[in-house]
Amino acid sequence: MKASNRNFMLIIIFLSLPLLTIGQSQANSDFWQRVNFGGGIGLNFGNNSFNMGLSPAAIYRASDLYSVGTGLNFSYSKFDDAELTAYGFSFLNYLNPIPQIQLSAEFDQLRVNRNFDNLLNADDNYWLPALNLGIGYGSRNFVVGLRYDVLYDDERSIYADPLTPFVRVYF
Repeated sequence: MKASNRNFMLIIIFLSLPLLTIGQSQANSDFWQRVNFGGGIGLNFGNNSFNMGLSPAAIYRASDLYSVGTGLNFSYSKFDDAELTAYGFSFLNYLNPIPQIQLSAEFDQLRVNRNFDNLLNADDNYWLPALNLGIGYGSRNFVVGLRYDVLYDDERSIYADPLTPFVRVYF
């Protein structure tokens, strides 16, 4: 097995292990009362540029300390003659050691399509994994913070930097 495939499998297993705790959480609670929906929306305009992102998500609050979930991602960017579309899914893990602090581990798998109208044969389509580790401050439903992509690749990433700010809102 190739090293990249082995690493991908280890990441999936690592992020899936917390799902086992869901069945052990309070048996008398109603499942849907512990599910929250939310995510993020982004919209940017600039000189000859446009960027929009949509990332709906659902999380299950296994306990007061831990939540696990999944999400979808979509991003579109246009810069002069270049165009980028990215879509995919996320596995989400949130840990609140104290109510105001949230630690997170998020695995994203994105399909990236880059098109360059002004360059011959410069188009590129590929899968891009990201493992974001973060810390945030806020309340249970609203958190602001920073996350760092430990798998960041400066030539293929859709972000300019491995460190990105985030705002999470769940209802």
